[in-house]
Amino acid sequence: MHTQLEHTWSQIQAELRRSVTDSTYHLWLAPLRARALHGQALLIGAPDEIRTWVADRFSRVLQSSAAAILGPATTVEVVSLDDPLPDGAEPAAAEAAQAASAPPRRPTAANADESFNPKYTFDQFVIGDGNRLAHAAALAVAELPGQAYNPLFIYGPPGLGKTHLLHAIANYVREYGDGLTVRYTTIEAFTNRFIHALHSSNVEEFKRRYRDTDILLIDDVQFLESKAKTEEEFFHTFNALYETGSQLVVTCDRMPRDMNALADRLRERFESGLVTDIRPPDLATRMTILRKRVQHDGVSLAEPDAIEPIADRITSNIRALQGALIRVVAFHSLTGRPIDKALVTHVLDGLYPGSSQPRRRTLTEIQEATCERLGVSPEALRSPDRSARVAWARQVAMYLSRELTDETLPSIGRAFGGRNHTTVLHACRRASERMAADAEAFELVQGLTARLQEPDADRGS
Repeated sequence: MHTQLEHTWSQIQAELRRSVTDSTYHLWLAPLRARALHGQALLIGAPDEIRTWVADRFSRVLQSSAAAILGPATTVEVVSLDDPLPDGAEPAAAEAAQAASAPPRRPTAANADESFNPKYTFDQFVIGDGNRLAHAAALAVAELPGQAYNPLFIYGPPGLGKTHLLHAIANYVREYGDGLTVRYTTIEAFTNRFIHALHSSNVEEFKRRYRDTDILLIDDVQFLESKAKTEEEFFHTFNALYETGSQLVVTCDRMPRDMNALADRLRERFESGLVTDIRPPDLATRMTILRKRVQHDGVSLAEPDAIEPIADRITSNIRALQGALIRVVAFHSLTGRPIDKALVTHVLDGLYPGSSQPRRRTLTEIQEATCERLGVSPEALRSPDRSARVAWARQVAMYLSRELTDETLPSIGRAFGGRNHTTVLHACRRASERMAADAEAFELVQGLTARLQEPDADRGS
């Protein structure tokens, strides 16, 4: 049954290829995997960063393609690649083999606080002068956990690849680690689990979760500051892992010595291993990143140098660089126009006009501009109100906050009524999806972006 499902999935993929354009297939549908059959339901796994978009926009073509091969009674459910399968489901051969070979002694990656992004590998990481040392150190840690650099502390501004390196370590260890276990989490998730453990009197289980692993990867450690109880628990977790030879890798937006609100003893722990930074990429590296993404996603360019304006204008943030490319591809799919320099420039003019460096705005400025344009109050954005008008305004404001500032997802969430980073990420995805499907929404967000990036003297009242 396992092998038959994989054969069936290859037939469904052929149907999908006939139903959509090549660029759409490679960008959105090629990453999908058949996970299991559960009765008449086909469970299709999608990477978390595109799962909502795929489920919303491609549900019909997935359903029709599956029904063409498996019969009209078949239903399709798009799930995470790491969600546990329901009881009685028949997994695909690859997934069954992975489950059978998984070591039983410790929690596996599927139980981690946040799943590993399969796209974030060392092969997909573009090396330049600004990240060469960080990449080499991360690879050394993945190859020799607990022996190369322990702890490894990587710091730098948001959007330059720190999280990519953490996931690359996790994916490398999962592939070549010979049974070693690895856990990835953010400080926000660590804090939330700790608070829950205190309230439910389940602290021992919490300790086992983070201490019974070979490699612990911690993102955004700067949010430990001013959290005394969480910091104390993290200090003991750090010591417990270090004393048993387990590997720790930590990312932060600043050097350990600049974390003034952190206890000296924890700063000293961070500095006891290798501290390395990631700096913004130069033009050659930015072009390589874009070309690699174009090749990986099967994007068809009408001109070989069509993407050069993106690398010219977006200089300080890899996430913004790749986001601009995705918007260009979305606009191409929406309008049917070929991806040439004229199209790229048209899309970018609404995002980064008249300057090689985008104008940075505060979260408050973004909220006020969005509210004025969409006719809601800033208080409504921060409220629990989920009406369609307020929800759309909130999604747009969160999307612009992520694109036009260097704020992290947790800090954006706090500015919108104390929401968590998962809510912000979901809002950004929903805004992206609506922009890709609705030309009016696309133009609205472009207009807001252009307005927010005008010089203050030209903005008027």
